[in-house]
Amino acid sequence: MQNQNSKLVEIIGLILFLLILLSCKHEIPVQVIESPVSGGEQTCSADTVYFQNKVLPLLNSSCAMSGCHDAITHKEGINLATYGNIMATGGVRPGNPGNSKLYTVLNRTGNERMPPPPAAAFTQAQKDIVYKWIMQGAKNNACNDCDTAVFTYSGAVAPLMNTYCKGCHNPSSLGGGIDLGVYAGVKSVALNGKLLGSIKHQTGFIAMPQGSTKLSDCKIEQVQKWVAAGAPNN
Repeated sequence: MQNQNSKLVEIIGLILFLLILLSCKHEIPVQVIESPVSGGEQTCSADTVYFQNKVLPLLNSSCAMSGCHDAITHKEGINLATYGNIMATGGVRPGNPGNSKLYTVLNRTGNERMPPPPAAAFTQAQKDIVYKWIMQGAKNNACNDCDTAVFTYSGAVAPLMNTYCKGCHNPSSLGGGIDLGVYAGVKSVALNGKLLGSIKHQTGFIAMPQGSTKLSDCKIEQVQKWVAAGAPNN
């Protein structure tokens, strides 16, 4: 009788162990291989969407932020911080935006859309950038889109703010209490020194774009020239 009870206890213990083992969820790490960037020196073509110039900055400023889909948090296993991770975890189907999760979630409504409320939804123009990039094969490409001779607000500074900064600094998500989607907001940080200090990654300033690579020397020079001219709304 005692032997039977011992065997019963062993069987129950084994069953409990198996149940605990099956209930555990182990996240299998994704093996990511970063493919080299193609191009970068050639002049940009108006017919092409370049990942490094348009797509990555847009995703970094709107999706790959702390607490969401950055390299540290990678919410729901999705990391949108680099090309390799976007391709490995973002559900991208080159040539097929309609079956690419990265694009379809942008068109959902309510709490199902990305970025989720209260963050601002992608504009139609921004959705079109992602759509066209996927249609063109979702390549890790780049081009030279900077000219230091151009340093007006409309021609250089505003596009930079919209691409690299507006995702974190808009009325729905006022990072640092600053709206960089409007001229008044950009002018205020330009004249008090915060804009240049941040994009130059100077000591005492929060490096911007946060969580992304530093702006190119050419782009920083464009902003610097605009500030030196008095930060006009030109």
